[in-house]
Amino acid sequence: MDVRTICLGILTRGDATGYEIKKLFEDDGYEHFVEASFGSIYPALNRLTEEGYVSVREESQEKRPDRKVYSITPAGRTAFIASLLKPLPEDRHRSPFVFAMLFADLLPASRVSAMLDAYIQQAEEKLAHLNAHDSASKSSGERFVTGFGRTIYAATLEFLRTHRAEIEQEQAAQAAE
Repeated sequence: MDVRTICLGILTRGDATGYEIKKLFEDDGYEHFVEASFGSIYPALNRLTEEGYVSVREESQEKRPDRKVYSITPAGRTAFIASLLKPLPEDRHRSPFVFAMLFADLLPASRVSAMLDAYIQQAEEKLAHLNAHDSASKSSGERFVTGFGRTIYAATLEFLRTHRAEIEQEQAAQAAE
């Protein structure tokens, strides 16, 4: 999914500013679907507005510039649903950690241990975040995605904890040679 499609999806849940959309990417796990920065969200919203898929209104704020609030239009909702009805591309897992671990035999044992520690900490934090934001008031799709994410992070942590000793023992043996 591209940033434009995800912006439309977020706006199906309600009106939002570009800042609020960015916060949803960070806080509600949308970063699992696509990377989005302010530098990609605002151009996407501008293009969606030009295409008539999104409308924008300005709201005044005291002692601050007016804020732009975006709403999905009926045409935008139709376009969003049409994009969901198209065949989905294959999921891709991109991980700098996994790539670096591919070459663990070339790294000092301390670096491998540090990478494992950091990755475990990140996975624990993401799992805790998903657990903290779980709610019965979410839609069935949101509950499904949250559960899917929890399962992935729990499996990741189990794998890392189960196999960590193997790679660290190999590292120690290589260092002793």
